[in-house]
Amino acid sequence: MSSEKKIVLIGTTASNLYLFRKDFIISCIEKGYRVFALVSEFDIDWIKKIENLGAKVITYHLSRAGLNPFSDIKSVFEIKSIIDKYKPELVFSFFTKPVIYGSLAAKLAKVSQVVGMIEGLGSPFTEHPHGQTFKMKLVRFLQVSLYRIIFPFLNRIIFLNQDDPIDLIEKNKIFTKKDAVKVLGPIGLNLIDYPYKAWDDSKDVSFIFVARLLAEKGIYEYLEAAKIVKEKYPNVIFRVIGGLDLENPYGLSKNELDQLISTNLIEYPGFVNNVPDYIQNSAVFVLPSYYREGVPRSTQEAMAIGRPVITTDVPGCRETVVDGVNGFLTPKWDVNALADKMIYFIEHPAQINIMGQESYKMAQEKFDAEKVNVKLLRIMDICC
Repeated sequence: MSSEKKIVLIGTTASNLYLFRKDFIISCIEKGYRVFALVSEFDIDWIKKIENLGAKVITYHLSRAGLNPFSDIKSVFEIKSIIDKYKPELVFSFFTKPVIYGSLAAKLAKVSQVVGMIEGLGSPFTEHPHGQTFKMKLVRFLQVSLYRIIFPFLNRIIFLNQDDPIDLIEKNKIFTKKDAVKVLGPIGLNLIDYPYKAWDDSKDVSFIFVARLLAEKGIYEYLEAAKIVKEKYPNVIFRVIGGLDLENPYGLSKNELDQLISTNLIEYPGFVNNVPDYIQNSAVFVLPSYYREGVPRSTQEAMAIGRPVITTDVPGCRETVVDGVNGFLTPKWDVNALADKMIYFIEHPAQINIMGQESYKMAQEKFDAEKVNVKLLRIMDICC
């Protein structure tokens, strides 16, 4: 293959592009492609990490959450000018706005292969117990309308779970090219970074939640279940790892967090760089999310380390658990069911390592980034 073949990757934050696309970038470079990575939110350290992989980083302007159409149109033409300059054979965009506007720019630039990846349907498709806000309903309407324009000319539209193409494309009757829609499965991990470690069953049982502290990630259900469990088993430890999102109306507030810490309901170490260590020191991973995930990365990490999982029977999350084998699926918003499954592990501690072993096996089979990238390269016809 000629070394002059070029791929443009269009993402948002440099950190996400490095963390989630590192192995893919390396694979493309090994196959003789020059890789150009477009990022709209960045700092110099993350840019250097991407460049150290061998890719060229190009910054551009894009408001991830903004609804200003003039700003978005400006972004389209900025991206088009970059594509015109480097003339890639393939443009690969991921996350909602880059898929929409990056793909449109690629079409205007007459790129021969245009690929988009939808990594979960996100907040606009997330059902809240008290309904969605008007703004979120508007965002959903706009997204679907724009997908109707973009999807018909995409060569590949890649999803991470089986539910998303049904809920987005089939239910909204969005036209696509024949055989364009593909389901990749989880993005995967470099499993070396998440080594298996059996739970030390001489310790008290503990639970860990790893996610942004948002309602839709299940933080409130986790906290309410913790209160129920602690009434019966006061020595059980509940850990929370994740940051506050003070701009999100559904987020845990600083005052709420401080109060929880003061009552000793949870252990909260704040921002940490060594999440795998905290998972290794906890018995059971819990994610009661009802967010429209692709496939939650934190759950994959916990499974690779060898932890049983309690999560919700919703798209994305259900991809990680075989109920009763490596953990349990509970109905979304059902605090009592969640508490019951936590108590099961307290009263049957031998099941922690038994189910944890099953999680580990599943991670080796499904979450190995090397295997996932081979599949992704084949989907994108980058095989030789």
